[in-house]
Amino acid sequence: MGELESIRTFLAVAELHSFSGAARQLAMTPASVTRTVSALEDRLGVQLLLRTTRQVSLTSAGAVYAARMAPLVQGIARATSDTQEQHGQTAGLIRISAPMSLGLKVLPAVLSQFAVLNPLTHVALTLSDGFVDIVAEDYDLAIRISGPPNDKSTVWRKICKVPRLLVAAPALLTRHGPPEAPEDLQRFACLSYGQEAREETWDLSRGASQRRHLAKGGFSANNGDLLARLAVQGEGIALLPRFIVEEDLRANRLVQVLPDWAAPDIWLTLYYPPYDHLPLRVATFSDFFEVYVKETHPL
Repeated sequence: MGELESIRTFLAVAELHSFSGAARQLAMTPASVTRTVSALEDRLGVQLLLRTTRQVSLTSAGAVYAARMAPLVQGIARATSDTQEQHGQTAGLIRISAPMSLGLKVLPAVLSQFAVLNPLTHVALTLSDGFVDIVAEDYDLAIRISGPPNDKSTVWRKICKVPRLLVAAPALLTRHGPPEAPEDLQRFACLSYGQEAREETWDLSRGASQRRHLAKGGFSANNGDLLARLAVQGEGIALLPRFIVEEDLRANRLVQVLPDWAAPDIWLTLYYPPYDHLPLRVATFSDFFEVYVKETHPL
């Protein structure tokens, strides 16, 4: 193994504090990771890592070495991918932030197909239902489901509308009778979605008629899949994107409530840092993702 790959291996162990974790990340065996780091230490003549049965930590020399080498290795990786992209090859690392529910239900197929077409790229995906500052946290791209953008420091690209439905378990509606108007929602526990798990206000409209309902109930959460599961268990009515509940609707575990009333539009949107020029790998993934969502897996 060359010196650059040895350094990359050492940096992976240092970041993860684990030889086995680095082995999984690098698709190596733990034994080969251990041999590689030991050989690097022998060449340098210093101990870089402290090994115990419970953890791996940096020595003072290892901390200095890691701090100096990490930017150099990242720079080499960027230079390599930039050179490849200048010659029309989509290559390098793409760091993406995405919502948890979309990541679990839609992205596995996207990533698998993208990898087949672009084998020189590596997608590092972070799933979070909280707001992520993609500039401060050094992401190449964020996939978001939200209302109109208000982040002035990023560039955004609308992909498509994300329909939302009011849904409930059939047994819940049998017990209380289905609501016929938004005012009837007061008879039900309602499951709130919010970034800080606070109560949610539902703005509903039917033509020129508009109603506002404070979704009060025993549960609120910042994850749509959790709220869908609670709704299936009869814990209340939820307002959720269709792609989260479509399987439960087909299986009659959930039914739509007040189908004539609509919530305000939310959008599937791609956000980028303020690039001077969108890197080829990011542009390629963005185009692939948009085509997939619009043609293969409409939300």
